[in-house]
Amino acid sequence: MRNELTPKNWNEVKTNDSWAIFKIMGEFVNGYEKLSQIGPCVSIFGSARTKRDQPYYQLATRIAKKITENGYGVITGGGPGIMEAGNKGAHLAGGTSVGLNITLPFEQHDNPYIDGDKSIDFDYFFVRKVMFVKYSQGFVVMPGGFGTLDEFFEALTLIQTHKIERFPIILVGTDFWQGLLDWVKKALLHDNQNISATDLDLIHLVDTEEEVLEVLNNFYDEFNLSPNF
Repeated sequence: MRNELTPKNWNEVKTNDSWAIFKIMGEFVNGYEKLSQIGPCVSIFGSARTKRDQPYYQLATRIAKKITENGYGVITGGGPGIMEAGNKGAHLAGGTSVGLNITLPFEQHDNPYIDGDKSIDFDYFFVRKVMFVKYSQGFVVMPGGFGTLDEFFEALTLIQTHKIERFPIILVGTDFWQGLLDWVKKALLHDNQNISATDLDLIHLVDTEEEVLEVLNNFYDEFNLSPNF
């Protein structure tokens, strides 16, 4: 039988919503306190379903190792797949390896390459996404699903609307991303003028770890490392 809302239990729902504020606030406080100590980091996003023997897993590992060897730490969502690959690369290079874990009914579990004092658990996606944006000096976006697209477009929107400072957003994998970028150029820009041509300059499309590092270094040769908001 479907539960029916009544005036009585509607008030209970509203009360529970009010108490949730304290849990949300606790996640923000814990995240801010831990992540404010990590130094310059780059977030690596991608599918939790990517297997260890697949090329994009191996590429993500090399990217993370390369950027860590050049002074950046790595932040991931803390789970398997591309997230594990990112933490593994940072671990192999002896650098900072952060995992922002989310409680999910499937797929998500901590990977073994996160620094013991830098694994942080979240119940709320929106709190977790704030942490990614605030404490990252760049986003490396590997092939992924809805969650990866969500993180990519949220960062893009925040930069486009000047809600945060600009930082590099790097899509890795021309074969995977080119169709999406072609659609953005046609449907959003040329056909409907829903974005500006300069908005496309916020996105970099690359295929190798060397190109990822080149984008990061070129950007920070021009701009100083600083908090994003």
